[in-house]
Amino acid sequence: MAFELKNVVPWGRNLEEYSRIFKLTELDFKSRILSFGDGPASFNYEMTKLNRKVISLDPIYQFTKDELKQRISDTKDTILEQTRANLDNFVWSNIKSIQDLEQIRMNAMNNFIDDFELGKTQERYIYHELPNPTKYSDLSFDLGLSSHFLILYSQLGLDFHIKSISEMLRICKEIRIFPLLNLNAVKSEVLEGIIDYFQSDFIISIDPVDYEFQKGGNQMLKIKQK
Repeated sequence: MAFELKNVVPWGRNLEEYSRIFKLTELDFKSRILSFGDGPASFNYEMTKLNRKVISLDPIYQFTKDELKQRISDTKDTILEQTRANLDNFVWSNIKSIQDLEQIRMNAMNNFIDDFELGKTQERYIYHELPNPTKYSDLSFDLGLSSHFLILYSQLGLDFHIKSISEMLRICKEIRIFPLLNLNAVKSEVLEGIIDYFQSDFIISIDPVDYEFQKGGNQMLKIKQK
């Protein structure tokens, strides 16, 4: 089935959030980073401004700037309404309110939109859809990240996750995935199966992080080459 923009619910996070979500260190910032399913995050834009190297992969990068901008406009209010209807599923500490959430997300997504065309010409935004193979050679990146995609969307199934993570581990020395919950804010159904599949050949840990918006969503999965 073709990937269609009408099925996408774009929602972008910023560098400060990525730093806390993935416990990024100064050494991490200097490493070769490949970020999967970045969508309209401003992570790449902000890292590039700091002269850091990030390549972002996502199927939405096949669309134009105007198409993405329109889709963000079409879906923003629906996402905010769903959040407002489920306030108790979230921790309102760093993000103080629905209005604060809207401002943070729109700032991130507007920065992405402004950077998108330049980033495509510089091959920082690459059209790619997991679990398809990437064009990169084995272990060509130090760190692979997946924010609010893998594990969160448990309905994609365990086989999808195993194939996707296998490709990530083919090209990355270490990967980090956040959060470990599903969309209903409970432990993801695919988490144990992922750990069982990879634990014999890789070093796996579940690490606490200094970030929690979805209640209980304060852990990341780290998988490293032995």
